[in-house]
Amino acid sequence: MNESSQGEILLVEDNPNDLELALRALHKAKVVNHVHVARDGAEALELIFGEGPYVGRSIASRLNVILLDLKLPKVDGLEVLKRIKGDTRTKMIPVVVLTSSKEQNDVVASYHLGVNSYIVKPVDFERFAGAVQELGLYWLLLNHTPKLEQ
Repeated sequence: MNESSQGEILLVEDNPNDLELALRALHKAKVVNHVHVARDGAEALELIFGEGPYVGRSIASRLNVILLDLKLPKVDGLEVLKRIKGDTRTKMIPVVVLTSSKEQNDVVASYHLGVNSYIVKPVDFERFAGAVQELGLYWLLLNHTPKLEQ
């Protein structure tokens, strides 16, 4: 597949094992030009909005999907989701919550804030890798998102 037709992903994950597995699964599926990684909610917001150490380097206009864990240090995933969906520059970016939380409160809160999909991470690593590959294929190849203007 032609890499130029592929979009970019922001993967927001603080668990090093889940992060490594997700990156390997995306690479194996060959569905992405570039994966931006944020290891906490504050870093994710800085990357998306071009703040802090990323001033002037906003990636929001190039993102096809954000894979967002909920249980994050510094700024939790629900607050990150609220900021993304509450800003006209970023509200159209698809956000997929990819978390270990099965809490109904988290599911309901995520959908109230505008999440596009809520997926509970499979405990089995092979199933987790497969789920990440399918997510990448769907959101980058099948789903059509509007072009965002900065």
